[in-house]
Amino acid sequence: MLLEQQIREVYLYQKEYYEKLSIGTRRTLLNKVDLKDYHVKIITGIRRSGKSTLLMQLLRQVKNFNFISFEDPRLTDFEVNDFFKLEKIFQTNNESEIYFFDEIQNIKGWERFIRTLHDKKIRVVISGSNASLLSKELGTSLTGRQITYELFPFSFSGYLNFSHKDKGIKSFSEFLKSGGFPEYLDSGTQNILIQLFDDLIYRDIVVRHGIRNPKVVKELGIYLATNIGKEFSFNKLAKTFELGSVNTILSYISYFEDAYLFFTVLRFSYSVKQQAINQKKIYGIDSGLISKLSISFSKDKGRLLENMVFIELKRRAKEIHFFRNKGECDFVVSKNRQVESLIQVCYELNNDNLKRELNGLVEAMDELKVNTGLILTMDQDDQIRHGNKNIMVKPVWEWMLENE
Repeated sequence: MLLEQQIREVYLYQKEYYEKLSIGTRRTLLNKVDLKDYHVKIITGIRRSGKSTLLMQLLRQVKNFNFISFEDPRLTDFEVNDFFKLEKIFQTNNESEIYFFDEIQNIKGWERFIRTLHDKKIRVVISGSNASLLSKELGTSLTGRQITYELFPFSFSGYLNFSHKDKGIKSFSEFLKSGGFPEYLDSGTQNILIQLFDDLIYRDIVVRHGIRNPKVVKELGIYLATNIGKEFSFNKLAKTFELGSVNTILSYISYFEDAYLFFTVLRFSYSVKQQAINQKKIYGIDSGLISKLSISFSKDKGRLLENMVFIELKRRAKEIHFFRNKGECDFVVSKNRQVESLIQVCYELNNDNLKRELNGLVEAMDELKVNTGLILTMDQDDQIRHGNKNIMVKPVWEWMLENE
């Protein structure tokens, strides 16, 4: 519990600080958040992806606003009942019908207060770095009353805007290596990404879930980063890390996903039961972070490129699976279980791999009854006819800019 005066001091300090703060590079998500709508707006994403900056950009769009960030260490003892003191401070200092809360998931029971605000017709925008926490807690108290937006590190378009570089293979090669975390791009300090990984492991996973052996969680994270784009099974991971129970490894993987660090992709099947049984693939949130965690990507840029395509598809809110039968197709992109496109990713098409890449894609096209396919490469542009099928070959960087 905190005294009202203590909360007021933090509020006034933050208000002065954030009013002077630069709003940074405009995020594309800014255009999608409708502040006039009375649904509770939830912005989630990995730490340091720019959620606080996006909040700054949003609140600059309104004349009167109230804002507080619960990342402030002076609010460590803030409890759910203190929200009513905070609301009194809000109303006294700045009459507004829109409230912004940053990292609100740090306060136990916060969702009940948000429901109260919603019932009073006060518009609310909140942020948080844990997908599961926000969705599960709001699911019971605000069903149908919230809209969730996921913020990722910079896309290639965002990277170009941030760095003031021209589009092309040179800038894309730099982006593939650096990734899109704004703080890292701004400073170039190598340790920032490693520190981010450590923060995610300790703060968002170990502390939040009360894990007694943080070392094995960190080792599992590095292992997954080293095996990006590869299939895995929960049983084998449990044996590799001597965890004894498959349920433990299931929990750890879910914690990684909740923190937006890693994502699992299921093998495509029209049978939900079969999808659950089959092996999964693993992908990471950012190419720069993955590169720092695994030295193997200095030799395997193809998997790094594949990972970047996956994140772009996630950013576009697509349903993503992979196809495997005799051959393999990297991505089956669908909506409401209807296949929209098939994508194969290859760093460079050449005489050694052309047949393999085509066979996997064509096999998926035959089985899923799709007549067009896409092969994304680092910098090749072509068109291939295979019977009655049309396969486009495009550079990844051009494809990433198509919907911007």
